[in-house]
Amino acid sequence: MEAENTKKACPHCAEETDGACCAEDERHTVRSDETRRKLINRLNRIEGQIRGIRQMIERDAYCNDVLVQSAAAGAALNAFNRELIGCHMRSCVARDLREGNDAVIDELLDTLSKLMK
Repeated sequence: MEAENTKKACPHCAEETDGACCAEDERHTVRSDETRRKLINRLNRIEGQIRGIRQMIERDAYCNDVLVQSAAAGAALNAFNRELIGCHMRSCVARDLREGNDAVIDELLDTLSKLMK
């Protein structure tokens, strides 16, 4: 007799699981290929900016020039965060609210508080 397949689809991500849901173990968000590509492209640009700043320090660049580049990298990271918050609200937060999980509001407010420091 064959063993019965005990794997079930996770209600949050529809992935096959042995019973432990991703929400219990490790939460994740399934993103479209386009969204993932856009976010990774932004991060790659930010990473390049940071490498450029490090090179400026290594070359003893003028402090003000380094600060201007640092501010640009910070603005790029803020833009990444705004994009990711929008994605989070449209997907995860909306889904949790539809499912009656109002705790997601407190989680989002806590996250926004950390970002606004």
